[in-house]
Amino acid sequence: MDIRGIDHIELYVGDARQAAFYFCRAVGFGLLGQGGPETGLAGQRSLLLGQADIRMVLTSGLSADHPASRYVQRHGDGIAVVALEVDDVAGAYARLCDRGAVGLTPPTTFTGADAEVVTAEVGGFGDVVHRLVQRRGDRRDFLPGVIEAVPADGDADGVLAEIDHLAVCVPPGQLAATVRQYREVFGFAEIFTERIEVDGQAMNSTVVQSPSERVTLVLLEPDATGRAGQIDAFLDQHAGAGVQHLGLRTDDIVTAVETLGRRGVRFAGTPGSYYDALEDRVGRVDGQVERLRDLGVLVDRDHGGQLLQIFTESMHVRRTLFLELIERRGARTFGSGNIKALYEAKERELAAAAAVPQGVPA
Repeated sequence: MDIRGIDHIELYVGDARQAAFYFCRAVGFGLLGQGGPETGLAGQRSLLLGQADIRMVLTSGLSADHPASRYVQRHGDGIAVVALEVDDVAGAYARLCDRGAVGLTPPTTFTGADAEVVTAEVGGFGDVVHRLVQRRGDRRDFLPGVIEAVPADGDADGVLAEIDHLAVCVPPGQLAATVRQYREVFGFAEIFTERIEVDGQAMNSTVVQSPSERVTLVLLEPDATGRAGQIDAFLDQHAGAGVQHLGLRTDDIVTAVETLGRRGVRFAGTPGSYYDALEDRVGRVDGQVERLRDLGVLVDRDHGGQLLQIFTESMHVRRTLFLELIERRGARTFGSGNIKALYEAKERELAAAAAVPQGVPA
């Protein structure tokens, strides 16, 4: 089974148009398509957004019993589908089910004048599912006969390139089983593992990756023996396992942060002391360290090179899903320093939010 990469992600949201306004106006996505009852999507409204190689579907249920409505009621807005592109959906679906995956939707074919798309769905983690996608013909026809293309509103100043990874929080005691599922069922490999301890809190992290190296999941589990922290807070506010953040790769993180910042995106702060001995920790950094300090960009390294990262504040009232911008300068995995830095930055954001009086925007 050849998993080529992430075809798209789908967020279930309370209001697809409102969510699209944020992602288009603030994050630089363009509206590419739409679907609803009039196109054969019964009981829902879906909007297709795109930027470079990133495809994102925003779906809202139009009735209380629609799966998207039930998801939002339990979890709030969040990533509900991680779609994987494969060469043969029918074969992949059969093999995954034989290996123990929970089959949810058998192969279904969507045919248009210039394209054919086959999809199927299997269980992933928590209430998140994996949609298998096989494409033939014009790839601009996202889901023939169901999602209608709209005149492109453009993303001429788009600064994001592709989905780099997804970070997933699982409840205490479930990390090993989740890693085993992706290794034995989906054929992923473990490429990085680490234990992080911060101020009496602890978490375990394992990164799994598809053989193509195009699908990467950072799996996070809180250590229940320590003080409750941000992973526990996510699991509580999200009501179970789910995607904590979406990592989006950029070729120029400084320009990306400046651009998104002008559009109103708020980024997690980084203490100035972080940069005092930065080059002693990671080696010489191309560009001015002072500019990175001004923007709050983190720098780490692995055996292949450096990676630059920054995390947005959550755009959701539950303080769950947020975004990461990442620029890779040779690094293929993740360094150890910034996982701790992320942990600490998220702790500061949660503490600041808790200090805001009820009813006052944070």
